[in-house]
Order: sequence, then C-alpha cells, then structure tokens
Amino acid sequence: MVNDTVADMITRIRNANLVRQTNVQVIASNTTNSIASILKDEGFVEKIQTIETDSGLSSLLITLKYQGKRRKPYITALKRISKPGLRVYANSREIPRVLGGIGIAIISTSKGIMTDRRARHEKVGGEILCYVW
Repeated sequence: MVNDTVADMITRIRNANLVRQTNVQVIASNTTNSIASILKDEGFVEKIQTIETDSGLSSLLITLKYQGKRRKPYITALKRISKPGLRVYANSREIPRVLGGIGIAIISTSKGIMTDRRARHEKVGGEILCYVW
C-alpha cells in the first residue's frame, strides 16, 4: 500500500514520460482523480479512464500526450512540492508562478483542488501539491 498517492502518481507519470510510454496506470483516489482532470484540462494529458483491477480496487489509466515524430512530451517536468514530512502552504497573494506563468501549480484549497491561476482568481490559498511544466 502506498502512503503518498500524489507522489506515487507524479513519479509514475514522470517515469512513463521518460521512456515515452503512451499509457500509465495510477491508483485512483479523489485527489489523484482531481489532479488527473486538471492535467487533462490544461492539455498535458490526452485522456483519462477509470478501470477496475482484479482485486476490486479502481485505478486510473492516463494517456500521455506527445507531439511530432520524435514524440516530444507535453510534460517537461513534474515536481512534488508539499510532502507528508514538510507541508507547504501559501495564501492567495503568495501563490508562486511556475516559470513565469508557463507552467502550473496544482493547489489543494478549501474549494477543492485547482490550478494556481484559478486559486488567485478566486482569492483562496492552500497547500501547494506540485508544479507541472
């Protein structure tokens, strides 16, 4: 059993991206579902499917997005920020811009998991889960 499903998801996507795999399977939870849907909405992944495993648990099948003949990945890097041993919080005025606005920060707020732009727009802060660019 994995203690940190967000870190596990980020690591699996990062590793699949490095070897140019099309699909990656991650453990399904409310948090990972929200993060995956944000990645899809922002154009980093192609599609998301929920599948049932043999043991009765559900998991997400994420189809990664590549461009061109050389299959250059849309996700250049994923970085976990807030960890179980060191939580990182920011209010709405302190939310960082990732690469000057090119990348996104995924933030867990009281209104749900959202991108940094949406959190600034709604003027809510929260826990900074990860950066994607």
